[in-house]
Amino acid sequence: METFKKLAQYYWPFRKYFFASLFFVLLVTGITVLYPVILKITIDDVVLAEDYSLIPYLSVGFILIMIVKGVANFSQQYLGDLFGVKSVYDLRDGLYKKLQKLSFTYYDNARTGDLMSRLTMDVEGFKFFLAAGFKELLKISMLILISLSVMFYYSIPLALVTMAAMPFLAVVVYRFDRKVHPAFRTIRKSLGRLNTRIQENVSGMNTVKSLSKEDFEIDRFTSNNDNYREVNINTSNIWAKYFPFMEFIGNICMVALLVYGGHLVIEGSLSLGELVAFFSLVTYILGPLMHLGFIVNMFSQAKASGERLLEILEADEDIVESEDAIVPERIKGHITFNDVTLTYIEDDDSALKDISFDAPPGKVIGLIGPTGAGKTSITQLITRFYEPEKGEVLVDGKPTSEYDLKTLRKNIGFVLQESFLFSTTIKENIAYGNPNASMDDIIAAAKRAQAHEFILEMPKGYDTMLGERGMGLSGGQKQRIAIARAILIDPSILVLDDATSAVDMETEFKIQKALKEVMKNRTTFIIAHRISSLKHADEILVLEDGEIVERGTHDTLLDNGGPYQRIYDIQYQDKQAILDAVN
Repeated sequence: METFKKLAQYYWPFRKYFFASLFFVLLVTGITVLYPVILKITIDDVVLAEDYSLIPYLSVGFILIMIVKGVANFSQQYLGDLFGVKSVYDLRDGLYKKLQKLSFTYYDNARTGDLMSRLTMDVEGFKFFLAAGFKELLKISMLILISLSVMFYYSIPLALVTMAAMPFLAVVVYRFDRKVHPAFRTIRKSLGRLNTRIQENVSGMNTVKSLSKEDFEIDRFTSNNDNYREVNINTSNIWAKYFPFMEFIGNICMVALLVYGGHLVIEGSLSLGELVAFFSLVTYILGPLMHLGFIVNMFSQAKASGERLLEILEADEDIVESEDAIVPERIKGHITFNDVTLTYIEDDDSALKDISFDAPPGKVIGLIGPTGAGKTSITQLITRFYEPEKGEVLVDGKPTSEYDLKTLRKNIGFVLQESFLFSTTIKENIAYGNPNASMDDIIAAAKRAQAHEFILEMPKGYDTMLGERGMGLSGGQKQRIAIARAILIDPSILVLDDATSAVDMETEFKIQKALKEVMKNRTTFIIAHRISSLKHADEILVLEDGEIVERGTHDTLLDNGGPYQRIYDIQYQDKQAILDAVN
């Protein structure tokens, strides 16, 4: 029950619904046990005694009992579902909030499909046991206890014969639980992998089709699907092995009851009505005991789901705010790196090695170098997406760890290399970081990003709905909307991570011209592969293998004849070669 104890904070606040549901469960259980008693009275006191005057009273009593049971059944079902739904609402909310707090380190190792499976299938599996499992467990327990009490009242020897089979049945149920729980955990993991495969395939469909890898993807999916099928078959085998054995034990008990009970009736120590009642009561015991296997199955699934949910809820939060975090009204944007080293994976090569530089407010810093050199890593440390292994990153003279995270990040406008747009209107995408912005401000930001003209050409202008990930827009259009979104939050620090990589030369020129005005009085970091995007920077840092190998202005670096000069020559020689070929 350790898993349920850890998750109690999500369902215990709604215990009033749970206990109210239990009250009606007990009422239903008590009424159920009355049926054999009524049957016994009917046989012994009416049929055998030929006293038919009791029939009207028994009939009316039975109808009243049925009405009360119907109302009680509705109440226990409704209150139980209410308990499950309210509990799971808080649980799902807690999971989502936790996912928002987890750092990039967690997502570097997580799979989207698996996370989706946990927030849907696992949450629902846990809810199902909360809403029905606990109630059924109590119902079975009470039904067995009350039935046994009535049986002992009628005949102690016959009740003892009936109970003789129960220890064997309990052992079988226990062994079943030990086998089925790991099996259901394996099923959950396999389903997570299957969902991940589907999610990645759908998200990367353009790549799949462009490379004609449909058959390859079908084979990979089939492999995951086969695994999911096999683990389900293995679980079914466990059921198939244990349930017939449970039924066999129950049937032996019924045979013993028939033989010994019949003997007691012949002797006259047990009435025929009591024997018939015994048969009904035994089904109330053996049936629930065998049904206990289903409850164990439900419990095992809920436990496996709960463990997977706890893996999220108990995941370490690498980025933690201090209790007295700084909340300035406005960050000036003075960025300083002091001997910063960053390693993403322990014992792996460092992404950054002893990086030091100073960027006063309003300064434009260019970052250039080959893929994997550490350009993006520098900007991710400024926003505190990761913590440096050693050294410190200062914002306005204070370590980033001392700032309130929301305040820090709201002062940084980020335009990522791959622009992500939400499935909503263009207007809402631009205003995502500043939802209170006026329409005039949204249009002004779009104009600065050279996005206003093509937006007006859309079917509904700024109210045009975008498809998933901005489907319906070109790469350049998506990036210009992302730039407008960054401009609208009026950041002190602006990070352009290859922000113009998906636009043509003419559009890039327009955006660069607009951004010159935007970058005034802001500390700006420009990550680019095109030297044309960095020429105006106050300082350019050239990175290789996580180290700064050169720094200076565009003209200074060209005079040095180092790595920057080689990049310049490659880009402009290629450009000249293309022009010569055209001519």
